[in-house]
Amino acid sequence: MGQLRDRKHRHDAFFRKARNEGFAARAVYKLEDIDRRVRLFRAGARVLDLGCRPGSWLQYAVKAVGPHGKVVGVDRLPLPAPVPGAQVIVADIYTLSDEEILCGLAAYDVVLSDMAPDTTGIRATDQARSALLVEEALARAERLLAPLGCFVAKIFQSPEVEKLRKRLVRHFTDVRLLKPEASRQQSTELYLVGKNFGTL
Repeated sequence: MGQLRDRKHRHDAFFRKARNEGFAARAVYKLEDIDRRVRLFRAGARVLDLGCRPGSWLQYAVKAVGPHGKVVGVDRLPLPAPVPGAQVIVADIYTLSDEEILCGLAAYDVVLSDMAPDTTGIRATDQARSALLVEEALARAERLLAPLGCFVAKIFQSPEVEKLRKRLVRHFTDVRLLKPEASRQQSTELYLVGKNFGTL
């Protein structure tokens, strides 16, 4: 019975919707929700997606920025299937230089991070690892975002959330902590969102 409940839980309405609409994962609706609330994207924008596997955020971003935009993804593992219109770098984020991540661009307009640690089941360890990934994503954003740019990063609930939120406040005029509707109710994940980079 437990396995049956787990399967039904994984295959919820968002899972079925993603499959029907051709997206690689249900996580696309988390990004869609954040975009609806904050308006992350514009036509022609340059987007960096850290932790891009399996590719649903890339799919959404490619559509949002249109043919004149640029979408670059980074992940340790290759995508299950290519995402037309996106360039993907298969590498550990910690091994890449800023120049390699920029792919010839001057800057990015949006930096996304859906990176999550390899979980251990030990809450404090998993929280700490999640916060470290957000710190790395934010450090990249601080160096690679264009003025007025946006930042989104997943983080597990922990005492580090408030510290990182305060760090965002130093760089963005609009800072929010969101839990998208598509996040599972029992999940501890939140999304740190910053808008209007470098205008303080």
